Amino acid sequence: MRSPKDYLLIGIKGIAMGAADVVPGVSGGTIAFITGIYEELIETISSVNLQTLQLLLKGKIADFWKEINGNFIVSLLLGIVVSIVSLAKLISYLLLDHPIATWSFFFGLVLASIPLVGKQVKLWKGSRYFAFGAGAIIAWLITDLPPVEETGANWYIFISGMIAICAMILPGISGSFILILLGSYLAVLNAVNDRDIVLILIFMAGAVIGLLSFSRLLKFMFKKFHDITIAVLSGFLLGSLNKIWPWKNVLEWFVRHKGEDDERKVALITENVSPGNYAELTGEPAQLGLAIGMAVVGFIVIFGIDRLAAKKS
Repeated sequence: MRSPKDYLLIGIKGIAMGAADVVPGVSGGTIAFITGIYEELIETISSVNLQTLQLLLKGKIADFWKEINGNFIVSLLLGIVVSIVSLAKLISYLLLDHPIATWSFFFGLVLASIPLVGKQVKLWKGSRYFAFGAGAIIAWLITDLPPVEETGANWYIFISGMIAICAMILPGISGSFILILLGSYLAVLNAVNDRDIVLILIFMAGAVIGLLSFSRLLKFMFKKFHDITIAVLSGFLLGSLNKIWPWKNVLEWFVRHKGEDDERKVALITENVSPGNYAELTGEPAQLGLAIGMAVVGFIVIFGIDRLAAKKS
């Protein structure tokens, strides 16, 4: 039986997931994975089906709430929503004005999580190593895909929600980055910042349909092929490091003007470079010491969470 303190902790994990999902390159699923709630999250989402909805329609509210693990999912969603609404502008600011420090923190975060996630595999052997390598290659290739041009059509935002939510619950594959590939990232981010309720609801409707469908596949994979699934997801984390390398040369910016003094932009096409080449290409300092320090902070955060989880267990 969980206490109010437990649900508060779940809400905090939701805040961390929401903050990660705003960043184009970091997955909220990664945070769920390394904080120990990933499989429960997938189980909870997949529990929403016709049978549980019939309980609701029959007025059996308590039974319905129990079946869908209501306290857990509401605590988590509240944290995610609060985080996205309150941190969207902050994350945008950090990515634009302090990119090396921000990317270095997330690089350390993801890099440290790979062995911690991998240790959930009960027995590492040939098929698991193959799955790990395949996951890494797939994630790496996805992060190298060229983005399409932006389209703000409502139907396209709906489809984008369906696809992006699948990435958001996969460790190592960023839903925000998928939105960039689909050309919908700025439209969704601006809708959140501007409180465009209609566009947000359209995106959320697509996300709900995609989430309910994809979670059932993940639930099946965890049940039938647990170790291989964990190995693939661990590989996704490794492959995603390609996207969150701190030193990037931006080849093309995606800019949206909302007025003479209001300009919002995100890196559309980038290439990873060494710290030395970064300074030469951009004319800006590589900030190597700061980058290492922020990566170490990311390491400390992840191993601190793991120690707390182990202590609680």
